[in-house]
Amino acid sequence: MSSIRQRKTDRGVPLALLQVASGEVQEGKSFREVAKSLDICHVTLYRFHKKRLRLESQGSHTSPRVGYWTPKKVFSTEQEMLLRDYLMEAAELYYGLSSKEVRKFAYELAKNYNCNFPQTWAEKEMAGADWLTTFLKRHPTLSIRRPQATSLSRATSFNRTNVKKFFDNLSAVLTKHEFVTQEIWNMDETGVTTVQNPGKIVARKGTKQVGSVTSAERGTLVTLACAVNALGNSIPPMMIFPRKKFHLFFTSNGPPGCIGTANGSGWMQEEDFLVFLKHFQSHTKSSQESKVLLILDNHSSHLSVEGINFCRSHGIILLSFPPHCSQKLQPLDRTVYGPLKRYINSRCDNWMKTHPGTTMTIYDLPGIVNSALPLAATPSNIQAGFACTGIWPFNRDIFNDIDFAPSQVTDRPPPEPSTTSSPLLAASSPVRPCVEPGTSSSATPFSPLSIRPHPKAGPRKQTTKGRKRRETAVLTDTPIKDQLEAEKKRSNAKKSKAKTKINFGQKTKPNKKQKMQASSDEDEAQYCIVCLESYSRSKEIWLQCCSCKAWAHKDCTDGSAFYTCHNCESD
Repeated sequence: MSSIRQRKTDRGVPLALLQVASGEVQEGKSFREVAKSLDICHVTLYRFHKKRLRLESQGSHTSPRVGYWTPKKVFSTEQEMLLRDYLMEAAELYYGLSSKEVRKFAYELAKNYNCNFPQTWAEKEMAGADWLTTFLKRHPTLSIRRPQATSLSRATSFNRTNVKKFFDNLSAVLTKHEFVTQEIWNMDETGVTTVQNPGKIVARKGTKQVGSVTSAERGTLVTLACAVNALGNSIPPMMIFPRKKFHLFFTSNGPPGCIGTANGSGWMQEEDFLVFLKHFQSHTKSSQESKVLLILDNHSSHLSVEGINFCRSHGIILLSFPPHCSQKLQPLDRTVYGPLKRYINSRCDNWMKTHPGTTMTIYDLPGIVNSALPLAATPSNIQAGFACTGIWPFNRDIFNDIDFAPSQVTDRPPPEPSTTSSPLLAASSPVRPCVEPGTSSSATPFSPLSIRPHPKAGPRKQTTKGRKRRETAVLTDTPIKDQLEAEKKRSNAKKSKAKTKINFGQKTKPNKKQKMQASSDEDEAQYCIVCLESYSRSKEIWLQCCSCKAWAHKDCTDGSAFYTCHNCESD
């Protein structure tokens, strides 16, 4: 740890007072007389006056430095401000530097710009831990944080283009149908598992490992689908169980009015989404005369033609988010599902403590959700989710440059070679020349970007492999519906064609005559144990193993007359 000397006195003479006293001395008064009249130390006045005369004789118009300063400071104040802005911008791009990387970067800067740094920096090729500690204290806007893992798709897809398309579609829908607050809904799924993330407990200090009981090593997931509106209301949720067939007792302890379905995976499927839409319509009472807006993500189950046809016939307008943008645009993700997971973990901890030695099953989860959901899906949380995403009240300018900063790393042309900093950094602090403490200015501008530029990737390659890339759209509009129907037909045609090929290539069960013919052709069905080539397709000389009687090409062996295969040699 660094030894930071704490100042214990308030001694020190202001510069203006010393200048007045020095002027009186220059007029002919004595040092002691002036110092006594102004209540300052005569030695301090003598030293200041001597330095002032020396600077004036050298033709300098600057005043001598007074007060306390740090003589061993590596970087000047301006340089540290540039380094601070660089670190903040790197974190906003989701490519922040760790504490050790900051220390190495500081050494590279000091070495490149010929700053005075301790010898230990050169030995370890990084700045000391005490320098980082004092640097963070001098700049309280910085702190060491644990970042949240964010996928590359989420970091790059949330850009101005995708967000603008979504708000354009939302604005058009709100203007066309004149929806009010209670008619704007958001739907999303989340996973609930039987293995909770234990909360903090009180334990012995200094213990290296503190444990908490969970139900199993790996939990079973149940999907929870919820829908809320901008007024703060919600409908009973739907739960999807990983079972082949659904039974009513699955949700007997669940929230009042909740429903459930089942499939092999436990994830939302097209059939389950249609069940949810019928459940949603029965609670909202939507119709062609009283339409509602349902905003949801681009999951494949939400793009079913049957579900879209049901929504069109019952007055439900479907609007999809841009792909990989739910972390910013989904109201449920922003303010409801986070508290819900914490409450569920707490309830699971309590369940394990009240049921010692008992394994939690998926049939216990509805009761836990019943007690946790009302605490998370409160009207204030729901309304805050719609407000912070700009959906309601409608605000297309809810996001600023910092929110879109991670998308600048990819899908943008490489900048021209330049010594200036990036737009975000240049706007906050201009590049200043490198000025070391106590030395004259250098001609080389101090710029952290010239030593360590921010990460930058080229344009993303266009490919036809994988799933089709989606974008925000009004799914119930006729063009989008026709496009999804065409995609469904092509997909079904490919599946039927592949199934036909599989059926055509399947071998039928051989009869007795075929079995006899196969036994007579056993010699023709031999394979080389080295290269696995069939005997019937080979015209080379073959050798037989003396032990196991297996066959192999002569070229695949050592050519010995008494050949022993590698399997027998290892035995």
